[in-house]
This record gives sequence, C-alpha cells and structure tokens, in this order.
Amino acid sequence: MSSAMIHILNGPNLNLLGQRQPEIYGHETLDDVARACAQLGQELGLQIECLQTNHEGALVEMIQQARHSAQGIIINPAAYTHTSVAILDALSAFEGPVIEVHISNIHKRESFRHHSYVSTRADAVIAGCGTQGYLLALHHMAHVLG
Repeated sequence: MSSAMIHILNGPNLNLLGQRQPEIYGHETLDDVARACAQLGQELGLQIECLQTNHEGALVEMIQQARHSAQGIIINPAAYTHTSVAILDALSAFEGPVIEVHISNIHKRESFRHHSYVSTRADAVIAGCGTQGYLLALHHMAHVLG
C-alpha cells in the first residue's frame, strides 16, 4: 500500500505556539511540531501536510480539500473547538478517521472550553499531552489505517 496522506490542521493562534502562554502551551513552535510530525510520519509510512489558519472559513475549506487528498485528519481547532458547527459539519462530510488534538487539557480550563463540537465527530481525542499529542495522534492514525 502506498503511504497514506494525513492532513494536520491547526486553528487560530496556533501560529503563536511557543510565544503565547508558554506556561500552558510550552515553548515549541508550530514549525517544531510540523518537523516532528513529518519525521515521525516518514517512520510510520505516512505523508504529512501541516496547515494552520486563523480563519474559520479557511479551516472549513482545508477540511473540504482533505476529502479529495487525505486518508485521515488530525485537527487542533483551537478556540473553534467550542464554537464552530461549520467545522463539525465539514468534518462530518469527511469519510476517513479524524483525531482531535489539544495541547492543554481543555477539561482543566475554563468551563466554556469543556464542550467540543468536534468531539462529536472525532474518532479519538487527545488532550493535555502537550505537543506530544500530535505524535500520539500520528501513531494512532497509523494503527487505524493499518
């Protein structure tokens, strides 16, 4: 089997990873995460495409594009986790596995962060493992796609 394409999609403010609230999100940048994911993806026989946007509609379009080019989606929708039915609807139209990732444990934070629209579609949720959550998600994705 040729290597599966996995889209790793990141929502608003994740471009500030390593700069914004490092006590919560750590010191790694999104570029560091992308490099680590690409390296692990190669080891697991997966092709990785990492994308980030601060715009809800752009994230919806990334999900729609993944329908034609990806076998799986790993998504950290950031603040849109708690607000976006549009992202949920786009993910519901994607036929492959979806893994939701959060760097922080959203259940230990403000109460409005405890609800995730995305979780109702996600096949797995990883929260509170820092940026290692992306790597855990890749391992699980490789297992699921077998």
